[in-house]
Amino acid sequence: MMSGHPDIGDAMPDVAMETPDGGTVRPSDFAGQKLVVFFYPKDNTPGCTTENKDFSALKADFDAAGVALLGVSKDSAKKHQNFIAKHGLTAPLASDPETDGLADALGVWVEKQMYGKSYMGLERSTFLVGPDGTIAQVWRKVKVKGHAEDVLAAAKAL
Repeated sequence: MMSGHPDIGDAMPDVAMETPDGGTVRPSDFAGQKLVVFFYPKDNTPGCTTENKDFSALKADFDAAGVALLGVSKDSAKKHQNFIAKHGLTAPLASDPETDGLADALGVWVEKQMYGKSYMGLERSTFLVGPDGTIAQVWRKVKVKGHAEDVLAAAKAL
């Protein structure tokens, strides 16, 4: 973990992001309740679609446990609208396109490698934030299978 990025016990950075309807959302909007912020690389790619569907499938369980969900990628609000409509997603999404946005503040905008080329991209990561706004748990380099269930269990235990 690089120094300078928040970790467990630190305050969740409060950075505004765009919602698919053109509004804004920030972590402090959820003060007083538990919040799961899951970062995923790109709308309509296989792993990201599965992850969003998994969180959407469990949304009622997160709601019942008093846990808010927020999926974040660098995709535009318009792309998010299409992604939501295409897959019937219910977990709320936000766009974090700024170069110094929430992904940067949390250290999940990283250099990646594919086919021998380096590029910047979002590391699939999830942050569980307590009602007091501090980070309670962090999952980095997430494997999609079973992840939403693991996060739900951790959120219920918080």
